[in-house]
Amino acid sequence: MTTADLLAPPPAPAPGTAPPRRAGALRSRRRRSALLWFLLLAGPNVALLLVFVYRPLLQSFYLSTLQWNLGSPVARQIGLGNYVELVTSRGFGQVVTTTVVFTVATVGGAMLLGLGLALLLDQKLRGRGFARTVAFAPYVLSGFAVGILWLFIFDPRYGLMREVLSWFGAQSPQWYTERPWPLVMIIVVYLWKNLGYVALIYLAGLQSVPQDLKDAAALDGASPARTLRSIVLPLLTPTTFFLLVTMLLASLQSFDIIKAMTQGGPLGSTTTLMYSVYQESFVNGRAGYASAVATVLFLVLLAVTAVQMRFVQRKVHYA
Repeated sequence: MTTADLLAPPPAPAPGTAPPRRAGALRSRRRRSALLWFLLLAGPNVALLLVFVYRPLLQSFYLSTLQWNLGSPVARQIGLGNYVELVTSRGFGQVVTTTVVFTVATVGGAMLLGLGLALLLDQKLRGRGFARTVAFAPYVLSGFAVGILWLFIFDPRYGLMREVLSWFGAQSPQWYTERPWPLVMIIVVYLWKNLGYVALIYLAGLQSVPQDLKDAAALDGASPARTLRSIVLPLLTPTTFFLLVTMLLASLQSFDIIKAMTQGGPLGSTTTLMYSVYQESFVNGRAGYASAVATVLFLVLLAVTAVQMRFVQRKVHYA
């Protein structure tokens, strides 16, 4: 390299390109602008989640380690004592069994019956718009109002169910007092209330199935049952997965119908984990113990959601 080369000015950047120092400053300015827009748009939502979701969740974890009654100014730290008492209590097994039976029956029944109702409402029938409205209407009603209404229907002395059963020569069971009829009663009411929602979601999924696939199956000689099994149901797996997640979470957190109809009775036969949280906190006043039950319910919901996302979603066919 000669002396002239050393004294020569640095080469100018190619046309349309910025110097390295200027390009770095431009990238830094863009990152700050993107962060500012993120804080401006998502910041309020994140703040609301922190204040009204995660803060109460952490506070519930802390309360579950205390022996504290509602209204008492004194709370004693007992560590995992509430959890030990919960797991070893005599009624915990019954509460878990009731929760599992109620969840499986309501979720499975609603999805099967909802799919059948959606297939029916998808047909070209006269008045199907009115039928769809009638089917969906119970979902928007208050759970307490629905529970009170069905209490009169199930009344074994003068209820409508007693009259219907008498047509077939059968007597009405003691829906309120004899097991397992109270649990059967609330399962029936829950299914009636949520059937229209499941049918409406499935109906939207059915209407998104390409008609040319069904026409091609018909030309190949496939029966309607074979078309449903081999074409329609696989294409409905995203809808089924969505309903499975939402219905499981909603069923595990059911409260209003149980409160209106049975209040967890008789003898705890309709007490689920969610209702147990209410009963221990607001009826028995044991806030620390109720927080332990709520924490167990949260862990169950978290585990169910994780299993669904990890394994069930693998079977979902996205077009």
